[in-house]
Amino acid sequence: MRDPLSALTEAFTSFVLGKVETTRLPVRTSTGQAQAVYLPTAAPGLGDSGVIIGREVYSGKGYIYDPFQLYGQQLPAPHWLVLGESGNGKSALEKTYVLRQLRFRDRQVVVLDAQGEDGVGEWNLIAQELGITPIRLDPMTALDGGIRLNPLDPAITSTGQLALLRTIIEVAMGHGLDERSGFALKVAHAYVNETITNRQPVLTDIVEQLRHPEAESAEAMNVDIDDVRAWGLDVALVLDRLVDGDLRGMFDGPTTVGIDLDAPLIVFDLSHIDRNSIAMPILMAIVGVWLEHTWIRPDRKKRIFLVEEAWHIINSPFVAQLFQRLLKFGRRLGLSFVAVVHHLSDVVDGAAAREAAAILKMASTRTVYAQKADEARATGRVLGLPRWAVEIIPTLTPGIAVWDVNGNVQVVKHLITEAERPLVFTDRAMTEASAPTLSEDLAAAEWETEQRAARFNGSSESTVA
Repeated sequence: MRDPLSALTEAFTSFVLGKVETTRLPVRTSTGQAQAVYLPTAAPGLGDSGVIIGREVYSGKGYIYDPFQLYGQQLPAPHWLVLGESGNGKSALEKTYVLRQLRFRDRQVVVLDAQGEDGVGEWNLIAQELGITPIRLDPMTALDGGIRLNPLDPAITSTGQLALLRTIIEVAMGHGLDERSGFALKVAHAYVNETITNRQPVLTDIVEQLRHPEAESAEAMNVDIDDVRAWGLDVALVLDRLVDGDLRGMFDGPTTVGIDLDAPLIVFDLSHIDRNSIAMPILMAIVGVWLEHTWIRPDRKKRIFLVEEAWHIINSPFVAQLFQRLLKFGRRLGLSFVAVVHHLSDVVDGAAAREAAAILKMASTRTVYAQKADEARATGRVLGLPRWAVEIIPTLTPGIAVWDVNGNVQVVKHLITEAERPLVFTDRAMTEASAPTLSEDLAAAEWETEQRAARFNGSSESTVA
């Protein structure tokens, strides 16, 4: 039976308004209906396995990245290009990324450290905290017990040795070897490898053979011995710089015994080499080929090869060709190559444009920090970034970058834990400030990072470091 008061109210409303008041039921909806109405506004993430980088700026989700986990279905290649002007956070990103990767037991990292101050490289502090001694290549100390790397190390195949010798000479000369000079070098290298069996052949042996070729070598090609000597003279003069010139000591002897290639972090300190000299690309070529034959092995370890000032590699057609082979070879053996460059225009407008494009194409991950508008547009064209990303690059603040992981483009804020902070910033004030050591706070830093990742992704089961 209806309530009399309700009936009276309904009659009065009908008399005044000429209609019956509609009863409004409470709104009810399901999760599926809400998802259909409010479409997602953020692109899907990269999964929850790997290392935490930071937070997506627009969605607030945690950003987790690992090329080894993504390789295959989401990444055609595990290689990574990092771009941006100084002071925007590239160095801090590199160092935290390496520290977090090293928390996995199957990871190993090599760093070519080309920057530094007070006689040590930027990675010296991290190496100290991990109990690792950097491999310091310095022409001033090489003759007094310093580190040497031998381009003719027996660990390198004969084909690899000859390719490396050609690269060294071509980089120094600024052009490729002609057929006659290449023949003279090939003959000298073959003779040295065949006749010296009681020790490691060294560059001095090649120089000596180029200056005084064997008659048998000339006769085998039906050429005059004086012609062979003339063809090899320029080559001998170039190699002589590594033997008796300003680079003396680093490459003209047997490889130093005791270099630990099983350490989780291996740092080659190149900070004593003039970054603008011809020595730097030569040095990187030698280190790269030596590592290819001595460090990369068919085991289950995942390896990261991080190169600062990588334009020395990408901008030289001869060095770039060596590293292209390394990158192709490394994909099958779990190698992720990380190239750090200030400006893309440094490497795409020169003589090595074709080789640079080939290496850039292999880098399926690209991280771009703040750049000027013109540079951002040029970078966007080369990398194929969407227009919105190109427009935002000049406005980025330090620590925030555009990440393009095989077409998945996000704006990401890099997060640094308190334990990492004194180790990754290059400012003297930061590195000299008193702070807990890595060994003391490593467990706390791991917990903090894991909790942050889990909170961002809404899951407590994320596998992160």
